[in-house]
Amino acid sequence: MAYRRDGIGGWHPATVIATWFGVGLLPKAPGTWGSAAALPLGWWIMTQGGAPLLLAAVLVCSIVGWWASAVYVARTGAPDPSEVVVDEVAGQWLVLSAAPLDPLSFAVGFALFRLFDIWKPWPVRLADQKIGGGLGVMLDDIAAGLYGLLGMAAWRQVWS
Repeated sequence: MAYRRDGIGGWHPATVIATWFGVGLLPKAPGTWGSAAALPLGWWIMTQGGAPLLLAAVLVCSIVGWWASAVYVARTGAPDPSEVVVDEVAGQWLVLSAAPLDPLSFAVGFALFRLFDIWKPWPVRLADQKIGGGLGVMLDDIAAGLYGLLGMAAWRQVWS
């Protein structure tokens, strides 16, 4: 793993979690990489316990991600570093919690989350711009995930 200019990096637990085990350090579009990295583990969690277990994983990921993001943001001084992708994982899993366990639905869930994470409709944009620290990093992606969750519910109604 790469080291940042402030010394937080490598194997510091906050760096490992915030960058989702280094995925956020991949070149070009780290948010997309983070969302994509969430898919296989999200699929596995769904096979083990369905939506309730995936929602529990969203909660755990959000709490641990809040801590890791807060440490990472404080150490780097960047308000929302692009390499922090644990927020994408939590938001992506939130959308997938409403997806049927099939590849097409997971692909639609991926697309929906990326759409709302990039577009940032209200209040996603508000959370992104007004709330700082680790909470702000996590909250805008959870809000985007809620939009994606609604989109997935609509997808299920249309395609069921």
